[in-house]
Amino acid sequence: MTRTRVVIGLITVLMVATPWTSVLASYRFGQFKAHPPIHARGSASATPSGLTPATIKAAYRLPAVGGSGTVAIIDAYDDKTIESDLAVFDQKFGLPACTTANGCFEKHVLGKNVKSDAGWSLEISLDVEWAHAVAPQAKILLEEAATPSGANLLAAIDDARARPDVTAVSMSWGGAEFSDETTLDSHFTSDHGVVFFASSGDDGAGASWPAASPNVVSVGGTSVAVAANGKVTETAWSGSGGGVSAYEPEPDYQVAFTVPKAQGHRAIPDVSYDADPQSGFAVYRSTSTATKKGWYVIGGTSAGAPQWAGIEALGLATGNPLFYKDKASSTPASYFRDIVSGKNGDCKYYCDARRRYDYVTGLGSPVTVNF
Repeated sequence: MTRTRVVIGLITVLMVATPWTSVLASYRFGQFKAHPPIHARGSASATPSGLTPATIKAAYRLPAVGGSGTVAIIDAYDDKTIESDLAVFDQKFGLPACTTANGCFEKHVLGKNVKSDAGWSLEISLDVEWAHAVAPQAKILLEEAATPSGANLLAAIDDARARPDVTAVSMSWGGAEFSDETTLDSHFTSDHGVVFFASSGDDGAGASWPAASPNVVSVGGTSVAVAANGKVTETAWSGSGGGVSAYEPEPDYQVAFTVPKAQGHRAIPDVSYDADPQSGFAVYRSTSTATKKGWYVIGGTSAGAPQWAGIEALGLATGNPLFYKDKASSTPASYFRDIVSGKNGDCKYYCDARRRYDYVTGLGSPVTVNF
């Protein structure tokens, strides 16, 4: 009896000391259902507010134009108005048209009679519009899974990664880890160097999948403030997902970097990007309901995945091994803005932003496309 109490006590200490929130998950991949980490600030309006492409490019030192190859966006359900919504967004912000007719935009609906979903449609608008905003000369491939089940989303990922023109894959969704997730890591690889990006989650401390895969760049969240003189202040966002995987071992690039307190497990996130709805992004979305048609201000770590994918299309030289090498270089500030304040929970070390690497914002936010 005494021994049993000791074991339970050790497990309790482990759970308190590290945000391995999925360590008790008993379900497997077949039960996985994704959720888009997305948050709207207020309701729709007739005119845009929130961050514009010009503001975010200045904040992260991104070029006004550029991009090559194809950015693949993986989402669920069918957004029937996405191409026309993108046209409104592009016209408003002076971006080049991205349409099926000119070869820039392509949509694959993976199934018959796939229904629409309001939440996922708003996510799709965010993903497509802002991937195009960051890399306006890159093509966009929207892969719409029939449902947000794990099997259907992997089918969409496999369809995208097989394409030789795809340079980056964005996955703005996630869910709790599961015991057989390590058997799926090969889905986040390709024969032509595709880089995979996933949102780290919006529920604060804790790891999620697919961000936990070592073959995926996990994108955490920050809060961004831009002063009138252009000075950028960036802190950790309280909703940013992060922690230590319950199932994935620590990858070589994190071992070499000596990520603190990972204890042999995969640490997330790897990088960060604006995610706070209070410093959210202008997104256009139309629906059949007039009161919901218009411009939204959207936040969530789902905003960072497609925009980091756009950065890959701009520079064609990103990915975790290079990111950790750059942050360990003699000039880390040339690559990342180190986020050193803010937190995403009360788990002390694992919930606090700090110098070099932390479990809320990873290595930091981009200040270049040349990694």
